[in-house]
Amino acid sequence: MKQSRTMSLLEAVTNVVVGYLLAIATQLAVFPMFGIEAALGEHLLIGIAFVGVSLARGYLLRRVFEAARAK
Repeated sequence: MKQSRTMSLLEAVTNVVVGYLLAIATQLAVFPMFGIEAALGEHLLIGIAFVGVSLARGYLLRRVFEAARAK
């Protein structure tokens, strides 16, 4: 079954949103163990800094694998 570009994008966005929320929770738990102090707003900004890259990575990898599958 072939995945459309729209569904690839939806999958990538969902993956990034879930990953973002998990990253924030992980930062809140792990940073204090290393003596890193950050306010919630800083945690959110750190996460946002990587959202665009994660979204692009997920979408592009999906398209590469879809192209390989189609051959």
